Amino acid sequence: MFMLNGKQLTVGRAFTADGVQYPSNWLQLSSAAEKTAIGITEVADPVRADDRFYWNGESDNPKALDDVNEVWGEGETLPDGVSVGDPKYVQVWDADTESMVDSDEQMVTRGLKYTWKQQVKTTCGTLLAASDWYVTRNAELSTAIPDSIVTYRAAVRTECDRLETAIDAAADMDAFIAVVQAQNWPTE
Repeated sequence: MFMLNGKQLTVGRAFTADGVQYPSNWLQLSSAAEKTAIGITEVADPVRADDRFYWNGESDNPKALDDVNEVWGEGETLPDGVSVGDPKYVQVWDADTESMVDSDEQMVTRGLKYTWKQQVKTTCGTLLAASDWYVTRNAELSTAIPDSIVTYRAAVRTECDRLETAIDAAADMDAFIAVVQAQNWPTE
């Protein structure tokens, strides 16, 4: 990215420097020496944090790892009889009053641990599904399951269990990311 007097210049957009108007294609057509001569510097683009783990790509704004039980907060319009800090409940339709009412279930915002464990379970199920027919054939016809399939299916379940345990044990975002990046699913 190009900077001039502490401000970012947009490639393809005209700009003014020291009273001189430069056309929109000047940054693409000028040499490094020409840019330097008027005070333009080139700096590396900022690295965006991974949106899977951080809000708005900002590394100082991590998403919640654990589930959060929702409560009423300051500045919210509170229903009658509700105070700041009281639990929020899932709303359901009441046909008698023809309106939405609180259920007995507290609202929960799922954290990354829950979400990723669900993804791990889905991956496990998908990998096992391709060889499920061996298990069905064995149950119906007593046909032996090949040792390689038994070994593969055990390895898939072992990796699933390992990942779920490691996700639960992750104490902070760095540890959580390390677990997610260290997935090692077996191949058939």
